[in-house]
Amino acid sequence: MSIIAIQPTKRGHSESVWAALRRNPAVLTGAGILILTLAMALSAEHFFPGDPMDMVAAPLLWPGADPAYPLGTDSLGRDVASGIAYGARASLLIALSATLLSVTLGVAVGALAGYHGGRLGDVLMRITEVFQTVPSFLLVIVIVAIGNPTVNIIALAIGISSWPTVARLIRAEFRTLREADFVTAARSQGFNNRTIILHEILPNALAPLVVTASILVASAILIEAGLAFLGMSDPNKPSWGGMIGSGREQIASAWFLTALPGLAIIFVVLALNMLGDGLNDALNPRLRRYLP
Repeated sequence: MSIIAIQPTKRGHSESVWAALRRNPAVLTGAGILILTLAMALSAEHFFPGDPMDMVAAPLLWPGADPAYPLGTDSLGRDVASGIAYGARASLLIALSATLLSVTLGVAVGALAGYHGGRLGDVLMRITEVFQTVPSFLLVIVIVAIGNPTVNIIALAIGISSWPTVARLIRAEFRTLREADFVTAARSQGFNNRTIILHEILPNALAPLVVTASILVASAILIEAGLAFLGMSDPNKPSWGGMIGSGREQIASAWFLTALPGLAIIFVVLALNMLGDGLNDALNPRLRRYLP
């Protein structure tokens, strides 16, 4: 009854989406970088056993100076390569957790506001606008400053600051789709509002949501790096942002301490942007070229 490019019941449309993704070199490159990053995070203990926060060698070894530490050591003698591998875990965990929270809150608020409208929709949109009037990075700083700068608190703060974007997007999609023929047919068959929202309208709004989620993950990584640069990172867990923040004092004499984790962030954010652009091209019916 519902028609959407990624809906599994439409085999031809689904196959054309995957075909569009497979023939897009940007998508393949971005997906490859993300897979390698995830593999590095999951296998960090295999290649770098021990605590990455331990002092293992002389401080400020340059990359290549000691084969045992190919990327050198920081000012405390910690292995930079180990920090980058383990830091991928914290950075990705924060980004994915924050995105999941923001998507959950945004979809709930946007779906209710867009489907029901009226006074409920107005109240929910006024709440959304209140959050949008506060600069997101400032809101994150305030929340982290109130609590301890742990991975969970940082993810919570980023998620709370990001959900209004999702809410407004989903509201717009629901306002467009709630009067569609397939929704009218569902109402005529006696489907309740919950079923119509979750099984009829929401699947048809997934395309822009998936693209937005990829952007939110990249944004969360950058926000975490900005917090760490201000000294508001979890001191007990290495992260790419935390490595940049701790290495900023030696940026003139040991620039690699900030450059290497900075490159890791650049590559992952670039990969997410390429993947988001490719998903937008593949899922947007105005941009996607259908295969015969």
